[in-house]
Amino acid sequence: MKISEIRYTRLDELEKMPRFDLKAMPKKAKWYLQVLAWILALPETFITKIKIRKHRMKNLKGGYLMLCNHNSFFDFKVATKAIFPRSANYIVAVDGFINREKIMRNVGCIGKRKFVPDPSLIKQIDYSVNQLNSICMLYPEARYSLVGTTAILPKSLGKMIKKYKFPVATLITHGHHLHQPVWNLRKHRVKVETDMTYLLTPEEIESMSVKEINEKIQDAFQYNDYLYQINNKIKIKDVHRAENLHKPLYKCPHCLSESHMKSKDNILYCDHCHETYSLDEYNQLHNLNGDTKFSTIPDWFEWQRAQVRKEIINGDYLIKTDVHIDALPNSTGFYRLGIGTLTHNLDGFKLEAEIDNTSFLLEKPILTKYGVHIEYDYFGKGDCVSLSTTNDTYYLFPVNQDVPITKYHFAVEELYKQEEKKINADKIRKDN
Repeated sequence: MKISEIRYTRLDELEKMPRFDLKAMPKKAKWYLQVLAWILALPETFITKIKIRKHRMKNLKGGYLMLCNHNSFFDFKVATKAIFPRSANYIVAVDGFINREKIMRNVGCIGKRKFVPDPSLIKQIDYSVNQLNSICMLYPEARYSLVGTTAILPKSLGKMIKKYKFPVATLITHGHHLHQPVWNLRKHRVKVETDMTYLLTPEEIESMSVKEINEKIQDAFQYNDYLYQINNKIKIKDVHRAENLHKPLYKCPHCLSESHMKSKDNILYCDHCHETYSLDEYNQLHNLNGDTKFSTIPDWFEWQRAQVRKEIINGDYLIKTDVHIDALPNSTGFYRLGIGTLTHNLDGFKLEAEIDNTSFLLEKPILTKYGVHIEYDYFGKGDCVSLSTTNDTYYLFPVNQDVPITKYHFAVEELYKQEEKKINADKIRKDN
């Protein structure tokens, strides 16, 4: 079944379907598939003339955990080249297995549902590193960066590394977001670079606290593709370079409307107050009337985060909208159940629906999600947000596509941070 296909099913039929096996142990990549991976990675990495800098890597032998930042599908091709001639086990979201589970398993991939605790994953990483003597590639940001800057990382990462003491390397790429931004999948021929670093030895891990490990990883994951572009004087001459930029930059900084931003060619504009920005060849923003509120995409993006944070602190945050519900029980594809109502507020997510005369309810309290996965125009079906359980992933497409899907991205992270602050404050009060 094509991912773009809309195929309806009944709720009772969905419940009978086999679920994706999240516990299967990884395999060593079949030699012929590894050769194919090298062949597929070669042309694009050659065209971009990628530069890979290696730091301390001569001291790293055997199996290890590789932490990679995530900006586009090109990341996988660069990783393949960076570790040549070795193969790896890649941790991949379940939707990456659709219609190709057998080949994905045979090339060494490990399936995972996003933003759901999964004890099996730790066992699979341990098996990959210590039993297969392999490189286990993990993308801890768990989704493509929306504007080429660091996304939130799970604190559980440090706990796992401290317990198992895997040797840890990082693969941090620069320019991949510019090459193919998640909001505009047109490829741009730009200079790209990668730093591959042996970050933590088992001995270093032994002497560090979980907090120190997380801080070390966080420091390694600092990147900004738009700053990299300016520093390296990289021009993007594609006249369509701003198309769909209104998806991550959804809020007008002039009239503060959230459903009126539009984009075309190299122009970003608000069709409510008519303020208009041009995006130049260095991805710098210029208001045509001279009142430039933000000159860089990340600055505008983070201003939106601050606006959402204010709504949360003031108790005003709420998004309630009807959504098409697409379920992903396994690698055979998506099954549409019907329409439900998705509410996101100060208590977290609540998805409610009446399907085949049966009540359907999915709740995700704030502390169950430190981040959320969103997609822009997912295979032509529209913008969506996904929520997962251990058995299912639900891709939720707002019926009204003017709903700013990026706002969920900010709200989930900020709600989680605020809730953590409350818990820590309560703990301090009790201790005193």
